[in-house]
Amino acid sequence: MSLAIVHSRAQLGLDAPAVSVEAHLANGLPSLTLVGLPETAVRESKDRVRSAIQSCGFEFPNRRITLNLAPADLPKDGGRFDLAIALGLLAASGQLPAASLEPLECLGELALSGALRPLKGVLPAALAARAAGRALLVPRANAEEACLAAGLTVYAADHLLEVVAHLAGHTPLAPWLARGLPAPAAAPGDIAEVQGQLAAKRALLVAAAGRHNLLLSGAPGTGKTLLASRLPGLLPPLTEAEALEVAAIHSVAGLAPLTGWPPRPFRQPHHSASGPALVGGGSRPQPGEITLAHHGVLFLDELPEFSRSVLEVLRQPLESGEIVIARARDKLRFPARFQQDAIL
Repeated sequence: MSLAIVHSRAQLGLDAPAVSVEAHLANGLPSLTLVGLPETAVRESKDRVRSAIQSCGFEFPNRRITLNLAPADLPKDGGRFDLAIALGLLAASGQLPAASLEPLECLGELALSGALRPLKGVLPAALAARAAGRALLVPRANAEEACLAAGLTVYAADHLLEVVAHLAGHTPLAPWLARGLPAPAAAPGDIAEVQGQLAAKRALLVAAAGRHNLLLSGAPGTGKTLLASRLPGLLPPLTEAEALEVAAIHSVAGLAPLTGWPPRPFRQPHHSASGPALVGGGSRPQPGEITLAHHGVLFLDELPEFSRSVLEVLRQPLESGEIVIARARDKLRFPARFQQDAIL
């Protein structure tokens, strides 16, 4: 078969749109053309994939190769398509049964040896794969995170050889059995540790109960920062749906891998932070401090020290409860979810 299609997922803000990796082999001088609006990291994948396939003992097709990442108007970045490209080439050249790829979505960056490296943004892709009714194959380091999408069949592998053996039916991979993330540790600070300040503690309780904004004013050294750091402990634990949203944001932002069920976020940006650092965005949309504080607390210490333009960007999120970022290049709109829980 000279044409093979492998399902994968891109990363677009907090969304994971579907991408079909199409590999076609034709007669002619050996060449490799990659189309579908790939960015630099994706264009470099052809060299990683070639080395990985040859290192695993497979034959790299010595033909005219065309790789299409559809849809063509969706920007693709990162190394998440390496595994899908490699499997597409092996299936198109007859070294792998193409039918085994249909019910599966693949994510993974390949090392030159064929080893699979972990990715960021796996949880949004797992939630999208579950909605599409397909299984998901990821690097083993991302398996526990992908299993947070309950009801999704997750396969995990450490090497391209394991994936090929599974798809060829020689050594099937067992679905990953999630060990389950431990419950979050207790809040880092308890309001009971604060001595005195009865009026301020009462204000914190009211703000936590009603999800109100709060302004603390006082001389330096009176305990404003200490009180604010105790506010997450007054909020109720995250529900499962809320915890999944927080975990998805952390996954996209490339923060430390999840070692436990996420607690309420507490973000404290420095007063020199810029507007984009607060709202997020960029050529590759990344969540800002507003989004990272979703379902938690955004604490602006020394509020008068923030520039006026930075404070102005908070107006729309406070009014609408969400922030929408538009990329200048393609005018796409990327919602960055924001729950107005507590801004100090």
